[in-house]
Amino acid sequence: QVQLVESGGGLVQAGGSLNISCTVSGRTLSNLVTGWYRQAPGKERELVARIEWSGGIEYGDSVKGRFTISRDNAKNTVSLQINSLKPEDTAIYICNARTGFSRNYWGQGTQVTVSS
Repeated sequence: QVQLVESGGGLVQAGGSLNISCTVSGRTLSNLVTGWYRQAPGKERELVARIEWSGGIEYGDSVKGRFTISRDNAKNTVSLQINSLKPEDTAIYICNARTGFSRNYWGQGTQVTVSS
């Protein structure tokens, strides 16, 4: 059983920054593809950032150059540094992990709200 717990969301002004984290239990990070997705009300869930098996990183087009994903294997966490926030970044940010058997696990999400 893999559990993902997010933290660090909050309310920030446009142009500000946040760092959100996902703590993973039940599986070591090296055995998972991990990443962040987000979903705003009435919108589709979209990829924010993902770390592949190889260690390569994929970012969603809307966040390239502003968000940075990182992984701390010792702490078993996946973090997302989000800079230059825009109101359209407002969403629930959801941690994701995928096993080698293509089974997906999702956290409950952490709310990021950006005021204009």
